[in-house]
Amino acid sequence: MGGLVTFERMTSVPITGAFNDAFIAGLYEQWLEDPESVDASWRQFFALARSLTAGATAAPSHDAATLRAVAGAAALVDAIRLYGHYAVQLDPLGAPPLGAAELSPEFHGIAESDLRAIPGSALGFEDETAADAVERLRGLYSSTMGFEFEYMDDERQRQWFREQIETGAMRRVLSPDEKSAVLLRLTEVDGLERFLGRAYQGTKRFSIEGTDVLVPMIDAAIDGAGRQGARDVAIAMAHRGRINVLAHILDKPYATLFHEFAGLHPTSNAESGTGDVKYHLGKATTRTLDTGEQVDVRLVPNPSHLEFVNPVLSGLARATQRLTDAPDQRNEDAVLPIAVHGDAAFPGEGIVAETFNLAALRGFRVGGTLHIIVNNQLGFTTDPHDARSTYYASDVAKGFDVPIVHVNADNPEACLSAIWLALAYRREFHHDFVIDLVGYRRHGHNEMDEPAYTQPTLYEAIKRHPSPRIVWGNHLVETGAATDETVARLDAEIQGKFERIHADLQSGRVHPSEDLPEENADCSTPNVQTGVKAETLIALNERLLAWPSDFRPLAKLARQIERRRGALTEMKDTALGPRGQIDWGHAESLAFASLLMEGASVRFSGQDSERGTFSHRQAVLHDASTNQRYTPLANLPGATGAFEIYNSPLSETAVMGFEYGFSVAAPDTLVLWEAQFGDFVNVAQTVIDQFLAADRAKWGQDSGVVLLLPHGHEGQGPEHSSARLERFLQLCAESNLRVAYCSTPAQYFHVLRRQAICPVRRPLVLMQPKSLLRLPEAASSLDDLSTGRFEPVIDDAVASPDEVSRLVFCSGKIFYDLATQERSPQVALIRIEELYPWPHESIAAVVDRYPNATTVIWAQEEPKNMGAWTFAAPRLRAAVGTTMPIRYIGRPERASPAEGHTSSHQSRQAAIVSEALRVDDGAGARQKTAARAEA
Repeated sequence: MGGLVTFERMTSVPITGAFNDAFIAGLYEQWLEDPESVDASWRQFFALARSLTAGATAAPSHDAATLRAVAGAAALVDAIRLYGHYAVQLDPLGAPPLGAAELSPEFHGIAESDLRAIPGSALGFEDETAADAVERLRGLYSSTMGFEFEYMDDERQRQWFREQIETGAMRRVLSPDEKSAVLLRLTEVDGLERFLGRAYQGTKRFSIEGTDVLVPMIDAAIDGAGRQGARDVAIAMAHRGRINVLAHILDKPYATLFHEFAGLHPTSNAESGTGDVKYHLGKATTRTLDTGEQVDVRLVPNPSHLEFVNPVLSGLARATQRLTDAPDQRNEDAVLPIAVHGDAAFPGEGIVAETFNLAALRGFRVGGTLHIIVNNQLGFTTDPHDARSTYYASDVAKGFDVPIVHVNADNPEACLSAIWLALAYRREFHHDFVIDLVGYRRHGHNEMDEPAYTQPTLYEAIKRHPSPRIVWGNHLVETGAATDETVARLDAEIQGKFERIHADLQSGRVHPSEDLPEENADCSTPNVQTGVKAETLIALNERLLAWPSDFRPLAKLARQIERRRGALTEMKDTALGPRGQIDWGHAESLAFASLLMEGASVRFSGQDSERGTFSHRQAVLHDASTNQRYTPLANLPGATGAFEIYNSPLSETAVMGFEYGFSVAAPDTLVLWEAQFGDFVNVAQTVIDQFLAADRAKWGQDSGVVLLLPHGHEGQGPEHSSARLERFLQLCAESNLRVAYCSTPAQYFHVLRRQAICPVRRPLVLMQPKSLLRLPEAASSLDDLSTGRFEPVIDDAVASPDEVSRLVFCSGKIFYDLATQERSPQVALIRIEELYPWPHESIAAVVDRYPNATTVIWAQEEPKNMGAWTFAAPRLRAAVGTTMPIRYIGRPERASPAEGHTSSHQSRQAAIVSEALRVDDGAGARQKTAARAEA
């Protein structure tokens, strides 16, 4: 190994022209007089070079020239390490590498003859001469693999890579059996694609052809991870090559694949959703290694939105890493996540960078993901120079200190060496690793596309180029590891197997197995009991108000938290009468504590969620002097569930995707993601549409993730008012979601507990309050938590229901705007707390309670084209019948959710309240007659 530090870093200028004889001679003389006055790197350099001058005490000119030659040689060594990847032949199609001037001796002011005159020891190598060392390093850094790691911040990691590469530790020569196994796998991969192309012409399959070695690489990753102790491998990938990965990594039967290609395999039915196209599906299998150990392998289902599955994979992996007997601890070595990317999507999709940003964060790290870029050197029809602003597709990873190895997809030995290096690195540093697998795409974007329309010369070269199977077979024949007859016979055997299976399917002798999702269960949960005994809540409250004797939170905060001690038993007079004093954050902590004591775990993340955007949660306390952290819920005596809460990075898409993935793999955990403001959820719309809303219908996959979305018109402008309730309601179908807008802390307490306890898992979308967090009228009592339950509909139960002529239905915050105003006894307020599943029977029962009602109002603060109105109106009609009109009262249709000026907001809000509570004169027969006429 070379012992010198990079000289170009040390001087910040190139060696050429900078290290002239006078400069080096002067610095050398200074070193002789006072060694400590010279930089440590130069001291090391002079000590090595001095051996060449036979212990001279001065620095004559010929010694300075020698020193300059050694400096140039050292700079060349560094350049090979830094830029050697630019000289690697990465393109299987033969495009020459970029090259770099720094790789020549002349760039550094020396010649090859100078290298032959310098002992290898002068550079810290055991080679006889510097020329020998340079030649050896060129063979390591510029032949079959390109390495990028010198930009990494951690010197220990950089040194580790140099040792792995320069000692040969990372390279493993394939045994004859391993070479044959690679040939078999490449023959299976190539054979399946060719057979599908013949048997099902024109059918999309997003062929892997050109990067076939991906399959043996994943084989090697599973085997290597298993030998290192992993018991799970989770894979995420887009659609290219997925059919082959399903068949050869996930053991999907060929018969099932062929049936799907024939369009005959029933992947869905009327009760179980829509299903999905075959190149989006996931699967799980168990692989037994030759050591007898078993590894569970899972391919995560994925939509066409390419890289958005990346954070889902990370969340799923982290959940799987938890220890069964200690859910608050994880074993990162037990699970290997593998993310397979496209070369256009990797730099093109911002979600890739967002996911990389999670990799080292304490709340989201998974101990390193193995990233493989399947580099076709082409997007759909877009060339690289139009698709990215960097030379390599992988350059995004550099910004996150991730090492990168570039390999030629026609060189299986280099590709497998990259996998072994990646696994060794992950085991040592638990950090992400990127392999840029440079190949090509034999067909167009799909098999129905003509790529020569836009890349005629490229596809002429691809047409002439042999497949990876043939390239590897020829290599084995040339090296004597196989014969032409062996290679041809293996291909014929594989093709014969496909033909027999296909023929058996067509004749009916074979029937494929089916993995259908279970039928959709009703996502309503009427029988779940969520109350907790009063004495239990009181005891939990005391435990939550205790912290170590040497812990000193900020005095102001301590006083605020201390108020929770009396809140369980005290009442307060409000505009709506006596109310308890349990506020939103307090009810939440009691819900979490009770679940933890019952054995459920809780995971919570979001921007500023530890404190709460509105300072209402304070789940994590900080010592006023030391800033030491203390989390009462994570230190609850007797709790068997684990509690974790994390402030997330400023990301909605990646973090929500992560929590969704975590919830899929952790049915025993209540998983929550909180938006800083509800409108921020807009950024994560792809995760909501493609995963939360449709996962069960497409893939039979369940999630119980909870979205907490602060919502309400309070004069904070268009971007801090609406969580876009209407969008979630539009997505509701087939019992796929639960959507609620709670109006009291008790309701929030019960809906959280219901979500954790209910065996039927569905995502829960909660419109959360802002102004209600501490509103006295909205507070709850101990009795509300202990004896109550979540009520999908709350009727204010006026004293004389026979007097009521006007039913005002609403949801969430606007109830308090209405209820705190003086109103006629003819007006009843009814809160819809759960909008989906729609509580039809409960609403019908409320309507029946008011026999003389003649008008039904839906009041909301959102614009008419937003909020719940368009969803609620036809459902209200079904509940109230056709004899009464249903009126909308709220803001008119608007392009923007809310006013930008406080005065405008206040005047409009007051007008909505006034109109909703107004009772028209002559509400008797004339109204009933008009209602019948309108109906």
